[in-house]
Amino acid sequence: MPQPSPVTPDAPTPIRTPLLTQQWLDLAFVHWAVEPALVAGLLPRGTVPDTHDGVTYVGLVAFRMHRVGWLRLPGVPYLGTFPETNVRLYSVDAHGRRGVVFRSMDASRLIPVVMGRVGFRLPYLWSRMTVRAAGDTVTYTSSRRWPGPRGVYGRIAVRTGERIEEPTELEHFLTARWGMHNAFFGSASYLPNDHPRWPLHRAELLTCEENLITAAGLPAPSDAPVSVLYSPGVPVLLGRPSRPAGIPTP
Repeated sequence: MPQPSPVTPDAPTPIRTPLLTQQWLDLAFVHWAVEPALVAGLLPRGTVPDTHDGVTYVGLVAFRMHRVGWLRLPGVPYLGTFPETNVRLYSVDAHGRRGVVFRSMDASRLIPVVMGRVGFRLPYLWSRMTVRAAGDTVTYTSSRRWPGPRGVYGRIAVRTGERIEEPTELEHFLTARWGMHNAFFGSASYLPNDHPRWPLHRAELLTCEENLITAAGLPAPSDAPVSVLYSPGVPVLLGRPSRPAGIPTP
């Protein structure tokens, strides 16, 4: 496996002709460290866990998706706007491209969930969800509807703090991910993204009641998260997927 590309706070390759446009708003990033061997079998073929100082991470990321649009057409105000909560892992492929792998993607609009599952083979799930801000506290709730399992839920509340002027290398590693690896008809594809540098804030985790992580096939966190961050958000361009992402197989 080649050396991974450097961790950079800016997209390494600008996307000139996007496949999709959208905004990611009011994001809470909650992360736990995990041994790479525990998650390696959950990644698409041809990718391995991406590590920082010998460990990889499980991320719980809650946010508002806003105005998803195709190409450069205006984003859709209703169907393209909804709360979402993702459980994700960190990956690198044979070309050294760093990315994320989504284990679950709970969202509150059924049509985008079906389109994401059918069109992109993404693990989208339909849930009842809310994102509510009160002063400096943001609360994210979810309760899974389809396709299940029923009883999967999340309630995350963070108190936002001061702006981070110089994020650490780990904070860049966890947030500046310029692509997604996804199993697509038996092989891994890579979908790049491009957005301005994250505006990151310190955050305090007030509440984290959930079973989203175990429902995604991962061990339940036994310790406090190693990183809790908040961002007001960024506009995003998604490029066209490329294949294969991984090591050629005979």
